Amino acid sequence: MPTKRKTKGAYMISSVAEMYEIHPQTLRLYEREGLLKPSRTEGNTRLYTDEDLERLEFILNLARELGVNISGIAIILQMRERMEEMNRQMQGFVDYVRTEMLSRMQDVAAGPSAIVPMPRPTIVPPARSRK
Repeated sequence: MPTKRKTKGAYMISSVAEMYEIHPQTLRLYEREGLLKPSRTEGNTRLYTDEDLERLEFILNLARELGVNISGIAIILQMRERMEEMNRQMQGFVDYVRTEMLSRMQDVAAGPSAIVPMPRPTIVPPARSRK
């Protein structure tokens, strides 16, 4: 679905409903179901950020293009959030491993190693028995 935003900022429910050709009650339903979480002004007016609109576009794509119902959308959004969290954790682990490897490589290059070279063992042939 193409992005219909022109500027950055916060949008009121009527503007969002008009931009995406949906009824404001649909946005309220999505909020009640926990699919969207717009911020509120002191006067309790809903304000939708660019991130909210990206999420709404994803929701509308699931509903309009793929025919997913609200329960299915909720499950897909939860799975998506879990996958993003796992991706962040994996990236953190990769960064940690990379840092450790670089640190150890610098330690090896900087000075004497903790590994002490051992002399090669001398192989002594077995004594021949006299008969």
